[in-house]
Amino acid sequence: MHWIYLIIAILFEVSGTTCMKFSFGFSKLVPSLFIFIFYALSFTFLSLALKVLPVALSYAIWSGVGTAAITVIGIFWFGEGINAIKLISLLLIIIGVAGLHFGQEQVH
Repeated sequence: MHWIYLIIAILFEVSGTTCMKFSFGFSKLVPSLFIFIFYALSFTFLSLALKVLPVALSYAIWSGVGTAAITVIGIFWFGEGINAIKLISLLLIIIGVAGLHFGQEQVH
């Protein structure tokens, strides 16, 4: 269940960050309210995941997958550009998160 909590936390974090774009600097009320709601839910589910998962691994996955997801949303939904440096950086995030995960598994 702890992995499900972490996935839900990531989804809420990505939703909150996407609402930042839609809020236009907090000038639109509904997306601005959703930022706080989604982040509160994200931190709630992250804290539930941390009851079982190690903090370093959980935070790395939460922030890394969230960053990668927001980058992909920016490219496909908001029309932000992509280039070789962005693509390589995304791959490095994924490799880093996977490395932390597999490195953690070897400790047990």
